Amino acid sequence: MTLLFVLLIGVLAGLRSLTPPAVTAWGAHWGWFKLPRLLSWIGTTPAVAIFTVFALVELCTDKLPSAPRRKVPMQFCARILMGAFAGACLSTAADRGALLGVLLGAVGAVAGTLGGYHARAGLAKLFNSPDLPIALTEDILTIAGSFYVISRF
Repeated sequence: MTLLFVLLIGVLAGLRSLTPPAVTAWGAHWGWFKLPRLLSWIGTTPAVAIFTVFALVELCTDKLPSAPRRKVPMQFCARILMGAFAGACLSTAADRGALLGVLLGAVGAVAGTLGGYHARAGLAKLFNSPDLPIALTEDILTIAGSFYVISRF
């Protein structure tokens, strides 16, 4: 079950690249799980603050018409890297090894990026709706889902 949650944190990073790492940082900061020394910096107050600010900026800028699509190479790579990073943190917290977490987090991020793109476009078309309500729903799902996932460790 642990590995499923590692994959899921990657999927969530595919939806919003910085929310899962920010929530992971909060979980480490609050002592919900213990990270190995190499990754323990993510739970420090400065790291939590930086990840949180970046995640909030991402949540706001994603709604702008000028925001790049999640499938452009730079955005896609960022989602994969953040999914891999959050996956490594959670996998090592569960004593499953960083490499497995990197792989599962990255695969999850690819699935989340592509699935999120098609789901958001499909829902907007299905409901003949502007993008904003769907984007806000995606935000809520990503935040709540990230907290749920890290609470399992």
